[in-house]
Parts: sequence; C-alpha cells; structure tokens
Amino acid sequence: MRVQTLSDIENLELVPLAERGLPASTYEALRLAAERTPQAPALSFFADAADFKRTHDWNYAELFADITRAANAFHDLGIAPGEVVAFILPNLPETHFTIWGGEAAGIAMAVNPLLEAKQMAGLLHAAKASVVVMLAPMPGSDLWPKLASQLDQLPAIKHIVWVSMAPYVGAARADGIRSLEEKERELHSGVAIHELRALMDAQPGTHLKSGRQIRSDERSSYICTGGTTGLPKIAARTHGSEVFNAWAMATHLQPRSSGQVIFCGLPLFHVNGQLVTGLMPWTQGDHVILGTPQGYRGEGVIARFWEMVEHFGIHFFSGVPTVYAALLQAEMQGRDLSSLRYALCGAAPMPVELFREFEQRTRVKILEGYGLTEGACASSVNPPHGERRIGSIGIRIAYQNMRVVVLDDSGEYLRDAEVDEVGLITISGPNLFDGYLEGSHNRGLWIDIDGQRWLNTGDLGRQDAQGYFWLTGRKKELIIRGGHNIDPKQIEEALQAHPAVALVAAIGSPDAYSGEVPVAYVQLRPGQACNAEELLAFANLHISERAAVPKRIEILEALPLTAVGKLFKPALQQREIAQVVRQEAERSGLAGIQVEVVQDARRGLVVQLAASPDRERLAAALGRYSFQVEWLPSTASTSTLCHSRSQ
Repeated sequence: MRVQTLSDIENLELVPLAERGLPASTYEALRLAAERTPQAPALSFFADAADFKRTHDWNYAELFADITRAANAFHDLGIAPGEVVAFILPNLPETHFTIWGGEAAGIAMAVNPLLEAKQMAGLLHAAKASVVVMLAPMPGSDLWPKLASQLDQLPAIKHIVWVSMAPYVGAARADGIRSLEEKERELHSGVAIHELRALMDAQPGTHLKSGRQIRSDERSSYICTGGTTGLPKIAARTHGSEVFNAWAMATHLQPRSSGQVIFCGLPLFHVNGQLVTGLMPWTQGDHVILGTPQGYRGEGVIARFWEMVEHFGIHFFSGVPTVYAALLQAEMQGRDLSSLRYALCGAAPMPVELFREFEQRTRVKILEGYGLTEGACASSVNPPHGERRIGSIGIRIAYQNMRVVVLDDSGEYLRDAEVDEVGLITISGPNLFDGYLEGSHNRGLWIDIDGQRWLNTGDLGRQDAQGYFWLTGRKKELIIRGGHNIDPKQIEEALQAHPAVALVAAIGSPDAYSGEVPVAYVQLRPGQACNAEELLAFANLHISERAAVPKRIEILEALPLTAVGKLFKPALQQREIAQVVRQEAERSGLAGIQVEVVQDARRGLVVQLAASPDRERLAAALGRYSFQVEWLPSTASTSTLCHSRSQ
C-alpha cells in the first residue's frame, strides 16, 4: 500500500498486527532476510573517502554468519540473556556484528565514543557491563587510553575485546597499528584482552551455541539518552520494539523494491544509525554502504558525497540539518544523482530555507520525521508518496498511536487537545521501550489515559486537521546541537560551582549551521565581580563534554523568574532569537530593524518583523534558522522589546 495520508495508516491497521507475522527478535529478522536473499549484497564498508571505491563487502549469508559468530564469541565470554556487552566503537562492520550479535547473546549497550573517560565509566558501571568491545589502540585515537584509565574503577568488566583497524588500512600503517597493540597488551598484562576477529574465527556461523529462543519482550539493547551529570540515563529497549519499528518504517516508505542502496553516515551508537540504516534495510534485502569510521565527520565524506551517490547508485540516506547544510557546499555539478529518491531528516528542526534550497538543487525529496530512543527510533514521518508539509514532523507510523494531550496541574491527563491546540505529545504502541535502568528516571514518564500507558515525550506540539504533527517547543529543555542532545543541567551545575555565581540558565541559541549552540546566562552573587571570559575559562575546565561548553556567557543583573521564583527560560530564548535577527539584519544592510519575538499559542516562538520593500535579503538569511518569522504590514507598530504573550 502506498502511504499518502493518515487514512492509509488507518487502513493498514485494519489487519491486526499479530497477523503481520513479525519475527520475535532482531536475530530472527536478520536470519529470515539471509534465507531469502543469501547472495545479495548486504554491507559494503570503505575506511577512507579518498579511496571509497575500495570496499570490504558482505552478502546476506556472510553478514548473518559473522553476526552469529560474534554472538557465539560473546556467549563463550559469559554473556547470557540479561548480561551486558557494551561497545565503544566508531562506524565499522564489527560494530554491526557487535550490536546484533550482542543482542542475540544478551544485551548490547552503545556508548558514545566522544564521551570523556569518567562519563564512559559511569555508564558502564550503571549498566553492570561485563564485556566491553572497543577500538584497539591506534595512532590518533584516544579511546583505549580513556577506558584503560578507568579500568581500576570497573571491577565488573571481565573481558576487553579489541577491534583492530589493521585489516582496513595499508600494510605500512597496519604494521604500526599491530606494534602499538602489542605494546599496550604488555602494559596491561593483568587485563583479559581479546581480538574480536580471532574470537569470531573460532566460532560456528551456522547456529547459536546457546540454543537461545528469544522472546519479543526480552531486552535487546541499552541506549544512553542523557545523564551526563549524576546517575546515567540508560534506556532499555526490547527485541519486539526494534523489530516492529524497523518494519513500520519500511512499511511507511512502501511501495519499494528490495535491493535499494542505503548510505549510513550517522553514528552507530545512535538509534537512527542502527535502525534506519541498519536493521530496517537489512529486513528488506537492501544494500548498506558504511562510509568511514567517522561517518559524515570523516575527512572527505561530505566533499565527495555526490561522487559516492553516483558510484554506488545510492537511493536513500539519513541525516541531520547540519549534514544537509554541508552537502549544499559540496560540488555536485555534473554528477548523476538520478538514483537518489529520499533523504530522511530528524533529530533537530530543519530550517525552511535549507529545506527548499536542498530540494531545489538536488531534486531529492526530504522526509522530515520525529522519534526518540524511548520509542525505538521513529514515531512519525512525512508520507513519501503524499503531501510533505515543510516544518511538520509528518503523520504517525502504523500501529503506533500518537496524540496531543492537555495535563492538569498535577501532571495527570485532563483531555485531548483540540485540532491545532498546543499540548504535550504522547505516544503508545509496540515500539515503546522498557523504561530507564535507574528507577528515579521513570518518574513522570508514563501517563495513564483511559487505562492505557502512554509515554510522556516531553515535547510540545499540535496536530492539524489532516493528522500532521508540528513541534512547537520542548518541555524537557534539551539543547540540540547538530543532532547531538545536550543536557543544560551539566552546564548549569558546572558554572554554579563558581564562587561568584548565584544563578545560571543554559539555553540553546539559534545557529544557522548547528541548529542550536549552548549559551549561558549568569547572575552574580551580591558584591562579587567576575567577567564572561573568566566564566568561560571556568566552564572549559569543568564541563567534560566539549559540545556542551557554552559558545557565549552573558552576565545579567537579574535572571528572569516566574511568579513563583523559578527561572523563566523562554524570556532568555526570546532574547537570543531577537539578537540573532538583529545580527542578520545588520549583515543584510537593514540595521535598526524593529524586532518582536512573541509566544504564539499555536506555533511557539515567532519573530514578528515589519515588512519592507527590501526584506528579501533578510528573509533568505532568516530562512536558515528553525524559528518562524511573520512579516507584518509596515504600518503595524512593533517594539524592540521582546516579550512573551503567555507570561
């Protein structure tokens, strides 16, 4: 069925989900795919964008055999159902073997390689991981030194499994890598260190030695969604949630032929990389191109992306707004891009001007969507064969309910929101996760609606008359920088420790490239003297996550508060938006323009500007940002004071 409207989704649901015959586990889903098309290409990996035509390849039979070997290797290391094998890896074929083999043996846990050593250790400790698969020592990588520095604090870890880059580089570099690995082994002779490929080579690729029959409600993976300060926030997903979400996403994109070529450039420690460019295409007989260990961040990947599209015949890829902005700067003249059909965009709002320019220049349809780790991956997507509404996150996927609700003062369900009325976005369905490991993180997470459990996403939005959802704000206050979630608490707690600081509020400031960048507003203690430069230096020392270090710190005499004395961040966000608009106006030759930022009940924060004959330059510049702009008749009076109508 071709999904064009919400009615098509409802028609799909006339067949009970139980009759769809979905596999019980990710391992079973991959096994069935390998049986259907054993010789079809499944995975191609290139380590260097400068030599992207030299690939390491697996067909479906080979891919499933290596996943099985990895599962058996982990089983022999003591991984059983409920036991955790963690991985700290860039994008490598072995990362996929670890994810899906880890889920077949026990629980696979993704750890962001960009985290600092203590953060990694905190996550591994909280999850009680006993096996860690990670990149072996190699020049230019700090992963092994980071973990090695924390091993004394991680007694639960029984085995370290190295993944070497030696097979993917030239002979000269491989010799240097092997030499460094041997040296590090000698320095850590008291640690049980194995090499993944050696372990896999000793295992059968035909069956699970454990004989495990996996149920759909068993936990499959742990994904870290926050908790960079205090206790880690680790989401537990199930086999059924992952299998269903992969199936539902593929169904949303139907009709389609098997054998499509999918490019993976997003990190495999993230749900999008794992499901949208992993499990989903591999349940459909597609061919995944894994582009460099660093994905889109790899040297030359963006610059040569259009050349890769032409060479591999890529049909589909997934990215965040920063990726699309960078791709527009890459040379595409003369390249045959006719194979490209769709590109999925999520994780952060897509600026309207960027959306239009990308589609106009590439002729590729962008599908904006929405999802979260707690919902496996995707919850809503614009219909690829129907109307795509720019700025909307689309219609819900089949068999997953999604609604906007209004809560009472105690956080209980009061009623469903009216059409186009802003409320809290909630979801319910077979893609929901199994909760956070730390019980305190689950408080307020679930909402009871008519006896059914719904997930409180923390996102504010509305649903229009045709069933399209629109985000209008975030209740959970995350700062999303280039698709990377930053908890403002870590910024605030670090700066709060400075002896001169009384209050701190960290927010996201609009950025044309990253979507948002963190900035901090500070109120000093009475009688204390301190400047922004000193506070920035302090932040650099005490915030371990580099992406979270504020781009700017502003000191105010008093931070805005609500009537009950709580920090009122929307006023600061309005201030930031107004400042960005004025800066763009000056660059466009419209200095002195009057700006008003208002809280619209339906659309969230909206910039209001007086229309003028030469507004086109400014309109184009502001189109690169995700906030909305409304041009008023030039006779309308505006004020340079930004305020909120809802304060």
